[in-house]
Amino acid sequence: MAMAHTVTLIPGEGIGPEVCEATQRIVEASGAQIDWRLAEAGIEPFERLGTPLPEATLEAIRETKVALKGPVGTQKGSSFRSVNVAIRRELDLYANFRPSRSVPGVRSRYSDVDLIVVRENTEGLYCGIEHEVAPGVVTSLRVMTEKGCRRIVRFAFEEARKLGRKKVTAVHKANILKLGDGMFLRCAEEAARDYPEIAFEDVIIDAAAMKLVLDPQRFDVLVMENLFGDILSDLTSGLVGGLGLAPSANIGADAAVFEAVHGTAPDIAGRGIANPSALVLSAAMLLRHIGEVARGDAIEAAVRRTILEGATLTGDLGGKATTRAFTDAVIRAL
Repeated sequence: MAMAHTVTLIPGEGIGPEVCEATQRIVEASGAQIDWRLAEAGIEPFERLGTPLPEATLEAIRETKVALKGPVGTQKGSSFRSVNVAIRRELDLYANFRPSRSVPGVRSRYSDVDLIVVRENTEGLYCGIEHEVAPGVVTSLRVMTEKGCRRIVRFAFEEARKLGRKKVTAVHKANILKLGDGMFLRCAEEAARDYPEIAFEDVIIDAAAMKLVLDPQRFDVLVMENLFGDILSDLTSGLVGGLGLAPSANIGADAAVFEAVHGTAPDIAGRGIANPSALVLSAAMLLRHIGEVARGDAIEAAVRRTILEGATLTGDLGGKATTRAFTDAVIRAL
């Protein structure tokens, strides 16, 4: 009998509840015993409680230590802060982990991309420290700490070692930002010495963007600060078919939140036609994280097989299947 794990579930908004329900069905079909603990975030609690991220939701994640999160919209407006940024900050989920792996059957320029972007998740420009110092003149402070740099590069090397990866690339702008990125690069070089079996290189951010588009196969694990990682992880998702297939994890010392990185897609919400793949693949990562490695691997393989067979695809993948039909096909493939 498999041991039951308690996982916080934040269904989110728009297509969130639909893709969450599909994901729960697939996880259940894999044989994993999960007790889902429902929590809320987004516009509904904001209108009711004045915050898009209730303390009860944070408490639930602190207790269960793992969460699966559907997409939550970000309102434009001063009092509504980004739920994603707030969760990462409040729980110190300092490492954003974004794998990009080619999916046979998905139209893309590349067929054999298999790389991971590791992004520092709590510092940099995302501290949101901005001042209008004179009319029409704004300064935005990019805050980096040695502790933050050191732990993100160590995380990248540890993951590379754990996953049998061959190379870590530090992406930076130390030629211009000599203090901040200079510190990041120094921390990466120091960490590299402790992992002699893993090749190490550093690439300047603009060159890295070009090289990723020209020849993504030359990269393996890439590690970088927050803004660079935000941009390049979407770029690497684009190399393998877009955000509809992009799983993601936010990992800290005490908790981890797994989420689809796509939006709430209000235009198709409630119509039962959303592609749940990104959240399903995020759930596969969650299962591996809690020790259910074989079931996580089986779910990822089932999604890939369903897409490759091509008989039951959602609209974004070129088919006409409903969310439910696609989910049923993945469960059959399991």
